[in-house]
Amino acid sequence: MRDYILAMNQEYLPHLSKDLGAITGLLFEIGTCRIVIPENAEDFVRKLKDKSIKSQKKRTKQVVNDKKEKNEHSEMQFLLAKLGRDLGYQVWIAQNDHQRVWKDHRLGEFSLKHLPNIGLSKDVHQTISLIDVLWLDTVGNYIGAFEVEKSTSIYSGILRLHDLSSSVMNHSCELYLIAPDEREKEIKAQLLRPSLQSSLQEMPIKYINFSDFRCDYEAMCKFGDNISIIHKIAKTAI
Repeated sequence: MRDYILAMNQEYLPHLSKDLGAITGLLFEIGTCRIVIPENAEDFVRKLKDKSIKSQKKRTKQVVNDKKEKNEHSEMQFLLAKLGRDLGYQVWIAQNDHQRVWKDHRLGEFSLKHLPNIGLSKDVHQTISLIDVLWLDTVGNYIGAFEVEKSTSIYSGILRLHDLSSSVMNHSCELYLIAPDEREKEIKAQLLRPSLQSSLQEMPIKYINFSDFRCDYEAMCKFGDNISIIHKIAKTAI
């Protein structure tokens, strides 16, 4: 093959280079089907087909994962809403999730129609209204705030909880992240960010794994009297 390449390079030397760089590049382009000639046309078509199949499989996997994550998010909101009501609290579900459905239940059915404003600015109140689940007592005080995380940025959920913690002057609202088990290390890393430490000392954010919440949900509904029942499964970053 080397002799053939040398002979071809010599034959077309005016168009190629003496150091074989040009013909080497040309052969690479042909071999990878970037340049199509009759001899590699069949390989080119096969690679196109393989690429299409691979792309389709990747897209199908992404659609399945997106559906799973959306379902898990709605499931956690539903369970949190049910638990909150069983503990005697009023429940708020994020404004943009009221139409979501979990097992034939529209999430908005378990939520207040309007989130009480405790004297916050319009922008802050709007941000807090996007927190996934809030528990309120009978007079509208915030008791618990829950952000359900999946593939989206955990930090964005932390910021919403931080906005709430900065606005509740008596620091009576407990803050939680609810997340898949496999994201536990990421949650710890985010909660240990130096920029959050001063605020988290006054109102710490704890987290609960999906598996723990699913496992203990029914027992908490049955035996819990207030939000303190959550303490048994909640974790801290340190």
